[in-house]
Amino acid sequence: MAALLALLSSVLWGAADFFGGNLAKRYQALAVTAVSQAFGLIIGISIILISSSWIKPSLSWDNYFLSGVFAGSLGFIGLVAFYTGLATGRMGVVSPIAALSVLIPVTIAFINGEKPNSTQLTGMSIALLGAFCASGPEIKGGISVKPLIYALIAAFGFGGAVAFIAQGSTSSAIMTMTTMRFTTFIIALFLFAKYRTFGGFTRKDLPLLIAIGGADFIANLLLGVATTKGLVSLAVVLGSLFPIVTALLAFKILHERLHKVQYIGIGLAIAGIAVISIG
Repeated sequence: MAALLALLSSVLWGAADFFGGNLAKRYQALAVTAVSQAFGLIIGISIILISSSWIKPSLSWDNYFLSGVFAGSLGFIGLVAFYTGLATGRMGVVSPIAALSVLIPVTIAFINGEKPNSTQLTGMSIALLGAFCASGPEIKGGISVKPLIYALIAAFGFGGAVAFIAQGSTSSAIMTMTTMRFTTFIIALFLFAKYRTFGGFTRKDLPLLIAIGGADFIANLLLGVATTKGLVSLAVVLGSLFPIVTALLAFKILHERLHKVQYIGIGLAIAGIAVISIG
C-alpha cells in the first residue's frame, strides 16, 4: 500500500510540475505557485470538514503544526525556484538537480535508524539513478549559473519539505498538508500586498491553476500517508520518480524528443520498482 501511494504521488507531482513549469513561462513563477497552492488550501479544508479530521495545533514536535509550517515554507521556496529555473534555463539542467532533493529525507531517515534490507537498498539505488537519468541531464552547451542556483535552491526546498511532511504525518497527514498550504497562503498574501498584483491570470487559466494546486496537494498528502505505512526512505524514493512523468508529458504534449539517457532512466526506474517489490 505504501509503495502504491508513493508512486501515485510521483505521478501527480510530475503532472503538476509539467503544467506549472509551462505556465511559469507565461506568468511569474511566484504568482503561479501562490495562486495554485491557494486552491490546494481550499481542497485541504474541504477534506478536513468532510472527514472531521480536525486536530488542535500545538507547538510540540509531536504535533503536525510546526512540521506543516516548515514544510510549507520550504516547499514554497522550492517550487518558486524550480519554476523560475525551468522558465530561465534548460530542463535538462534544472530537473536532474532538483530530483536529487530526495537525498535529504533519505539521509534523515537513515540517521533516525531506518534499515532497508539489501534488496530494497539495491532497488532504491536503481530507481534513484533512473529518476536522475529520466530527467534528461545534459551539460552540452555549458551550464548557466542562474538556472543552476535556482535548481540547487529547489533541491534543498523540496528535500526539506518532504522531510517535514514525513515528520508531521506521524501526527496527521491531512492536517500537515493543510497547514502547509495555509502557510503558503499567508506568504502569498504578503507578496500580493507588496507587489499589488495577483499575477495577471485570465479566467481561462483558472482550471489549470486549480488542477496544478489540486495535484500538488494530493501528491503531498499521498506521500505523507505513505511514510506512515512503511519505511520513510522507501516511500520518498518512490515519490521522487516524478521526472519520468514530466518527461513523458513533454514528449506526448509538447512533442519533445526523448534523449537516449531518458529512455535508459525510465527502464532503470521500472527495474528499481520491480526490485523493491521483491524486497
